[in-house]
Amino acid sequence: MSKSSRPLDPESKPDDRVDNALRPQKLDDLIGQDQVKENLSILIDAARGRSEALDHVLFYGPPGLGKTTLAHVLGNEMGVNVKVTAGPAIERAGDLAAILTNLRAGDVIFIDEIHRLGRAVEEVLYPAMEDFSLDIVIGKGPSARSIRLKLPKFTVVGATTRLALVTAPLRARFGAVYRLDYYDLEAMKKIITRAAGMLKVEADKEGIVEMARRARGTPRIALRLLRRVRDYAQVRANGIITQKVAREALDLLQVDPLGLDDVDRRVLKTIIEKYSGGPVGLNTIAASISEEQDTIMDVVEPYLLQLGFLDRTPQGRVATKSAYEHLGYTYTEQGQQRLL
Repeated sequence: MSKSSRPLDPESKPDDRVDNALRPQKLDDLIGQDQVKENLSILIDAARGRSEALDHVLFYGPPGLGKTTLAHVLGNEMGVNVKVTAGPAIERAGDLAAILTNLRAGDVIFIDEIHRLGRAVEEVLYPAMEDFSLDIVIGKGPSARSIRLKLPKFTVVGATTRLALVTAPLRARFGAVYRLDYYDLEAMKKIITRAAGMLKVEADKEGIVEMARRARGTPRIALRLLRRVRDYAQVRANGIITQKVAREALDLLQVDPLGLDDVDRRVLKTIIEKYSGGPVGLNTIAASISEEQDTIMDVVEPYLLQLGFLDRTPQGRVATKSAYEHLGYTYTEQGQQRLL
């Protein structure tokens, strides 16, 4: 089987091209997610040993943790092509059929945001994943007839931030389901050190630690912060990222020592100041700060929950005592607050 790397889109943004260049290409290059890596290693070795295509794999977890990267790593390890698409981009069953009929044996089709596939598209995907066949209806009315096309054995790699929205029949067709968690500080330091080396950025240990602490356990955010701190060091300092330079740059970006940005703080302050600490509904919070509900649920809430700054209750969202203290409010059992 021929191996091809993912081409870089010439129309993509510079930051996107940098991210693609920094992506690990092999399983051994991956930092963190050790349990997932070990499971994938067994999956890959077993498929190679039997000369078969990989079983279908589903990755879920907050955005920016490496789901897309892992899909390309699987393709590289198996020496096959990776076709990339997204749930919202496959609008009709015919769109999916066109993709599937162009696959070669062993190829990986990566479907991002797989929970957003339409029902009609899913109905086509079921037999393709299970029996490697494609049912096509030719004609209309009484003269219509169904033809079943055999497909080469391929691998579907799905990614989602909302596992609960993946329908049960689709989820059941994945032979391996893995959750990606936030990275710990040591892994984040290694990721930033590796990226700084590839970008030829000079950074001392304290500067790397400062960026790692504020990257909220997410490689995508870490790489973005590294690029912005690099810019600051180039313009305002001597080009070397020290702890002082990193702190000044990140403070200017309104990223606090725990990695909370302006939107995170607005969510917490809205719950505390306008709604006495909660409980308050997600739609009310979104309307209050003019943000989309999906943005708050997928991007903001997971990290706040991880820090213990937010609780989800049947009545709504509640700010915790830790959130009050971090933002400089006094906490009372009645939920009343006063800025220190």
